Amino acid sequence: MTARYSYLATPLALALALLLAACAREAPPPQAGPVPVTVVTMTSAPVTLTRELPGRTTPFAVAEVRPQVSGIIRQRLFTEGGEVKAGQSLYQIDDATYRADYNSARAALARVQATVVTARLNAQRSADLVKVDAISKQDNDNAQATLRQAEADVKAARAVLDGTGVTLGYARITAPISGHIGKSTVTQGALVTAGQATALATVQQLDPIYVDLTQSSSELLALRKGLASGALGSTEGLPVKILLEDGSTYSHQGKLAFSEVTVDPSTGSYALRVVVPNPDDVLLPGMYVRAVVGDGQRQTAILVPQQGVARDSKGNTSVMLAGKDGKAEQRPVVVSQAIGNKWLVESGLAAGDKVIVEGLQKIRPGVPVQPTEAGTQPAAGQAPATTSSQK
Repeated sequence: MTARYSYLATPLALALALLLAACAREAPPPQAGPVPVTVVTMTSAPVTLTRELPGRTTPFAVAEVRPQVSGIIRQRLFTEGGEVKAGQSLYQIDDATYRADYNSARAALARVQATVVTARLNAQRSADLVKVDAISKQDNDNAQATLRQAEADVKAARAVLDGTGVTLGYARITAPISGHIGKSTVTQGALVTAGQATALATVQQLDPIYVDLTQSSSELLALRKGLASGALGSTEGLPVKILLEDGSTYSHQGKLAFSEVTVDPSTGSYALRVVVPNPDDVLLPGMYVRAVVGDGQRQTAILVPQQGVARDSKGNTSVMLAGKDGKAEQRPVVVSQAIGNKWLVESGLAAGDKVIVEGLQKIRPGVPVQPTEAGTQPAAGQAPATTSSQK
């Protein structure tokens, strides 16, 4: 009985296997549809290229206060660390000796002025007498010469008086410029000498303030070539944005003042100077800052999102496009600098190309794709719109 059941089961199993194989051949699995991807359509637009350069702040003007006459400091007339105005008195030197010299010169001037009065009267009388032959011509000439000599003595005495007045004025030391003054290196009672090496104090003008930058000479050459070829437009006159040490943006924008004409042979860079308003004294001399400087304007620039650009082991860059045939296409591109979250394209892309930025992990070249423009996807939790073919 067992042998009979075994004999019948073998043909049945074979028939069942053949039936399943035939069904498999008749109903192949359905092919996968296009892969949904997100694309960004390339457009060309004018773009201002910028360069972020390191720099240091320096005072707009610096003046070291030194004595021009010797003497004892009798009084200090300013507050250290405060703000002073041009011409404001800073120190008073004991001026007793200089005042005595001034008074002596003034008295000498008064004496020669009195001599001039007498000489003038004698000259006038001699001129009248010589007309009637009352005196000789020689006596008249002597009287006129005496008058001219007396007048010259007055001029000399007045010059001496002016000189002693200047020296007396130097005894009161004033601020040469307006700005912030530092600490004083001398105190009351200290002896100072004319032309000494040590400054009594330093005044710095900080509004506006300079920002000194450095840029490589290779970047300068590239900029000049771009301007000469017409690929770049000039950015002269554009404001300069200043970034502080903590990364924040300074509230006032600067203006490029000048660029150096000599390249430093040790660094291969040249200097730029920017003038920046500093009304609140936020920028102090010696601070490290960064400046965003205009590096030319490109009228037809193409920017590609950074997430759509891939790099291989050799550093070559490429993008995946949604081709016109509905398939993914890999294309090599050349990018230069980053502008925000995008790369500036030098070659490889044209306006109208659709660069895939999402769904790159699911595709390879030649795979059918279903592109959707970035920013047009339905919001999270929102159902797609129902078409007329849907029930």
